[in-house]
Amino acid sequence: MKSRTSILFILFLLFVGPLFAQQDTLLVSAQKVVEEPAYEPYDPLSPARAAFYSAVLPGLGQAYNGKYWKIPVVYTALGIGVYFYIDNDQQYDRYRDAYKSRLAGKTTDEFSDANGEPIVSTNGLIEAQRFYQRNKEISVLVTLGLYALNIIDANVDAHLQQFNVSEDLSVKPAVDFDQYSGKTGYGLSLNYQF
Repeated sequence: MKSRTSILFILFLLFVGPLFAQQDTLLVSAQKVVEEPAYEPYDPLSPARAAFYSAVLPGLGQAYNGKYWKIPVVYTALGIGVYFYIDNDQQYDRYRDAYKSRLAGKTTDEFSDANGEPIVSTNGLIEAQRFYQRNKEISVLVTLGLYALNIIDANVDAHLQQFNVSEDLSVKPAVDFDQYSGKTGYGLSLNYQF
């Protein structure tokens, strides 16, 4: 009877003992897996704030988002639009002044030679005024479009900063060679690690 009890005790230790040992290791490994990375809290007003800052002063929304390299791009784009508006306005004024001078009966204007003969006809002056007036209007529209693009960029960039990009997610090109048909298949594989 004593040998039978000792055999049962040994069998009990052999089968139940490892279960307790595995349970301890599972608890330790579960504690390691539960660790979550530290994320900044979500600020739902951040995109609206960045757009407002860019609307008040172009480039300020980009500075709010921490994208300082975009500020010179914004000012260069707006500066080019303003430059073309001013240049077209000056050209328009030149042709308008010459046209008004011709209507007043004067023959010495910027677009006449030394003898008073016109280099550019009166109809040419009218067409030039229309051309530069249209270019001024286009310059204003392009500048306003770039200003709006500045606001949209600040808003979208603030939205994307709150987007969680994990290292566990990857997209890789994949090549699959079919042994039976001898053809190669191309595609993308999306890998996500839990």
